[in-house]
Amino acid sequence: MIQKGTYLKVIDNSGAQWAACIKVSKGFNKRYATIGDIVTVSIKNIRSNRVKISKVKQGDVCKAVIIRVRAATAIYTGDMFSFLENTCILLNKQQKNIGTRIFGIIPKSFRFTKFLKLISIAAGITY
Repeated sequence: MIQKGTYLKVIDNSGAQWAACIKVSKGFNKRYATIGDIVTVSIKNIRSNRVKISKVKQGDVCKAVIIRVRAATAIYTGDMFSFLENTCILLNKQQKNIGTRIFGIIPKSFRFTKFLKLISIAAGITY
């Protein structure tokens, strides 16, 4: 469960390393976000080797889609799965991803959403 103030690891090559959730989108007074939800984030830290060529700067506010959460998530078969960290991918104003590569695996549930392109540029797929 991602809520306001949660730190998220950025797993694309946009240049950001850490981002903090400042608002959960979609819904009146929605408190938590899960896999596939869009949140507004503030960039907290930039990768040290990408400071000069980063596509985002420290302190920028942008949208992000949640990729992995530490809380257990149920799938249609009844199984539960969870990840080791909370991660996200940064989006621009047109809901397209800023980076061109994704480091790590993403859930198979993105195959049935509007973020289908994330499947093709990801390193791997799980569940």
